[in-house]
Formats: sequence, C-alpha cells, structure tokens
Amino acid sequence: MAQGVMDVHSHIITPGFVSALEQEGRLMEEGFPLPKYDVESHLRWMDEAGVETSVLTLAAPQPKSAAVVRATNEEAACIKREHPGRFLFCAALPLPDVQAAIREAVYALDTLGADGIKLATNVQGQYLGVPELDTLFAVLNERQAVVILHPHCPNPVNREVMAQTPLAMQEYLSETTRAVSNMISRNVLARYPHVKVVVPHCGAYLPLAVPRMKSLAPVMQANKMVGDIDWEANLSALYYDLAGAHSPETIRMMLTITTPDHLLYGSDYPYVAPQVLTQSLARMKQYLTDEADLAPYKEMFLYKNAYQLFK
Repeated sequence: MAQGVMDVHSHIITPGFVSALEQEGRLMEEGFPLPKYDVESHLRWMDEAGVETSVLTLAAPQPKSAAVVRATNEEAACIKREHPGRFLFCAALPLPDVQAAIREAVYALDTLGADGIKLATNVQGQYLGVPELDTLFAVLNERQAVVILHPHCPNPVNREVMAQTPLAMQEYLSETTRAVSNMISRNVLARYPHVKVVVPHCGAYLPLAVPRMKSLAPVMQANKMVGDIDWEANLSALYYDLAGAHSPETIRMMLTITTPDHLLYGSDYPYVAPQVLTQSLARMKQYLTDEADLAPYKEMFLYKNAYQLFK
C-alpha cells in the first residue's frame, strides 16, 4: 500500500443492513438516521481529501440476524478485492451469541481475509469485558487480531435524556469509556496480549477516567471489589483514532495515557459531510505542521501508525 493518509474509522452501510433494521423497527435506535453510503462516493471523497486507504466497519446498531452480519462482511470483502489498496475491513460479529461470533470471526479472518474485527461496546446489554466474552478474545488473541471498537446505544438507555441530548453528542463517549474501563478492570487486554484495540473518537473520556481508576484502585482492591490490574499491559494494547473533535489540545491530553505511535487518523465517513471532513483533515495537517511539539509525529498520526498496526 502506498504511504498516503490511512483512515481507520469509516463505515459501510449496505442496503441489506438498512432493510434488516427497517424490518426490525430499529432504524432510529441510535437516535440518528443512517446516512446514505455507496463505494463510488466514498472513493470520490477519499481522492479529494487525499486519503489512500479506508478501513470499513459496520455501522450501529447491531443487526439481530447472523445472516445479515455474514452478508455485510462478504460485501466488505468484495469491496476490498475490487479496490486493492483502497479499502481494508474489520468484520462484524453476531453477538451476543458468543459461539456464533467465534465462528464468524474465524470465517472472516481465515476465509474472507478480514483485516480485523469490529466490536460494539455492548450488544443487547452484553458489554465488553464480561466473562462470557473471554472465549472470543482467546480466539482473537490466537490470530493476533486488530479490534476496532465503536459505541452503540447503551443498555439500558434513558430515552428522555437521549431525545434531549442525542447519543452522538455525549453518551457515545461515556459508552466507549464504560466498555474500555470494564475491559481494563478484568485485565482482558493483559490476559490476551496479542489483541490490539482501537478506541474511537479521540479516546472518549479515557484521559480523564484512567487517572481516576488508578487512584481509586487501591481502595477498591482493599474492599475486594476489584482485583489487581496490570495497567501497563492493558493500556499498551490500546490505540486511539482521531475522529471527531480533534485538536492540538485534545492530542496532548491523549498523550497523557498513551504514546505517539498509538494515535491514528479517523474520519467517521459517511456520518459527517464530505466537505467538512476534507476541511477537518486539512486543519489537522496544518496544526501538525505548525505545532512544534506535535510536528515530529505528523506522518505517524496520518498514516505510519495505521500501516504498522494493519501490516
């Protein structure tokens, strides 16, 4: 792959996926209408913005049908084959059925050539970090899988609050932080050290949550509410995309809990208008040139880190 900008946060929204959600009465489950998607428009934006490669993941919400998940993964694999070097994809899994998810992960990684796995923060209340998912993570660990996380509607959810403050404005950040914190508290990433996890949206609230978790851990351990936590092993497995409200200040805050080789460009296409994404990427390139402390990492953030992660 050429060394152009690599976007690790983009979504595939297929007609079959939309039709399935419509039949399930769940088109507005996330409180926001699904945007239109087609490969030609995606490529056109990539060419205009200077993005060489995009990583496709299934949008929210999670379809209930394993057949729909399989069909979406196969369509993503087809897009990757038809446009070599332009697209990678991380396969969706039919959770909360763990055994079905393991079968799909094996098929996607071993047969379809998936570049990783996409996991929702929760599916029907089954949150990342719960013991039931350990067998899935063992399989992903064996295959040294990259996992891209994405927030989904929390379960349970306060619909009145969501109607006033849509999920994407705040709760998605809480939901991401909740799921990652849950994984850390059970040492999931320390116990499965070959799994690398990409956290979306500039790390959500983790730059604030991690110091608090560390400070309260001794009290919780003394009261036998949590066990020992291997902070270094857990945090070293986390990567972070810069989709959303990126800025020099945000990046500096993220660097309080990670290292420069773990930050990755992300767009969130097609949830943001193409012209806005183009302007946002141009702004990022500009401040990564102008800010003396960040300038050494410009190429790392824009493409080198991502190519290294997915090589």
